[in-house]
Amino acid sequence: MTAPLKDRRVMFINRSNCHDRNLTEEFRFIFDLIHRSSVPVFRHLDSVIQRKYLKFKKFIIEFTYNIQFIILIQNRNAYMKSSNGKGLKIGIIASMKNGLEHFIYREIVYLARYGASISLFSTKFNLGLYNAHEEWALHKWNPIYVILMQPYFFIKSPVKYLKILWEALLYKSFIDFAIAFYFSDKMKQLDIIYSTFGDRKFFIGYFCKQILNKPLVVTIHAYELYQNPNPLLFKHALSSCNQIITVSDFNREYISKHFNIEPSQIEVIRYSVDIDEYKPKKKFTILIVGFFVKRKGHDILFKAVKQLNNDDFEIWVVGGDGSERSVNVKQMVLDLGIEQQVAFFGKLSGTALKALYRTCNVFCLPCRVDDSGVAEGFPNVLIEAMACGKPVITTRHVEIPRIIPEILVNENDVEGLAQAISQVYNSESLCRRLGKQNRQIAIDTFSPRNTVRTMNVLTRLCK
Repeated sequence: MTAPLKDRRVMFINRSNCHDRNLTEEFRFIFDLIHRSSVPVFRHLDSVIQRKYLKFKKFIIEFTYNIQFIILIQNRNAYMKSSNGKGLKIGIIASMKNGLEHFIYREIVYLARYGASISLFSTKFNLGLYNAHEEWALHKWNPIYVILMQPYFFIKSPVKYLKILWEALLYKSFIDFAIAFYFSDKMKQLDIIYSTFGDRKFFIGYFCKQILNKPLVVTIHAYELYQNPNPLLFKHALSSCNQIITVSDFNREYISKHFNIEPSQIEVIRYSVDIDEYKPKKKFTILIVGFFVKRKGHDILFKAVKQLNNDDFEIWVVGGDGSERSVNVKQMVLDLGIEQQVAFFGKLSGTALKALYRTCNVFCLPCRVDDSGVAEGFPNVLIEAMACGKPVITTRHVEIPRIIPEILVNENDVEGLAQAISQVYNSESLCRRLGKQNRQIAIDTFSPRNTVRTMNVLTRLCK
């Protein structure tokens, strides 16, 4: 049942007075209120007017996002002007156990893009999929150095050291305390401390705040609320935090209820995604499967796609180094500048590999004789792709032309391969015909009946 109009106005006024709601949420609230209104004129709009109304609603929401971005840039510029052209200096405490987690990495990239100077303090360190950029100051800790430096920190500020040490021992958090003193010595020039999780990263950040008297911000995700490594210190540190961020309204309510934190002290900021990078986009996918050896012709395929100069093409690469002398396939991609068009899947088998066979648009293997004179027998990956009903593009190499009538190009022919790819790209009917033809070839030529013949040979020789 919809509230009376007067009550709805009061609801809006009360909501507008909340400082923990941003401009976008206010506009969304207004339009959701209108959309749910019981006023007959809104309930009986015809479909055309409704569509125009929804477009207008979308425009207003996008407009508010743009306004917020302009305000952000203005604030950044004002800060840079007041700090002699230098951006906000943020000390980010994060784990890099296997590189950065993707959503943490993405957030840091955005912060840097908006003008922040990044100093990254890693609680654990290993390279992974998402690593620190060269322009970020990266600080790691070493257990020996951390322990050996403690007397120095004590002599430098004995009263402060003992006071914070007592608190750390009380909350059974001496290791976090020791690391914090080590990190804090490198944080003196920073403006703010940002802990990316509410676990040990937060505890280290909390002690750094005590040491340096700098503002502390923490983002709470999920597991810290339910399986926190130090629940007592977590609750204590929350009450001393300058700003608490969490990723959902549910978390905000949970923190407020279970940790006695005022909702106004908790800001809900959801995860970010690059909507220009992650969006629906139809790609023409070319699958290549094989060890990273020269005779597979990876470089010929990459050069052909580079020559086509069309972002619609995407190459899926399955495979890795083999027992033979390998080539650096990933470096080939970087040298050609097509890394945005190539996806490496590593070594796959079974269901995962079949999924790629079934979903790719075309299979390509531009095989050739290598520098040592070694050639292919008959590549099994061609057979598998054909059995999955896919068009294949390959070369006039050894036995291949005797089995596959089309589409064939000469070995090492970049131009010819580019034309072949363009040919199947521009003709859906050709793709369907070749896929059907290849499926039949696989049934007629490469069925398990061939193993029956092998069995007959073995049996005959044993009589």
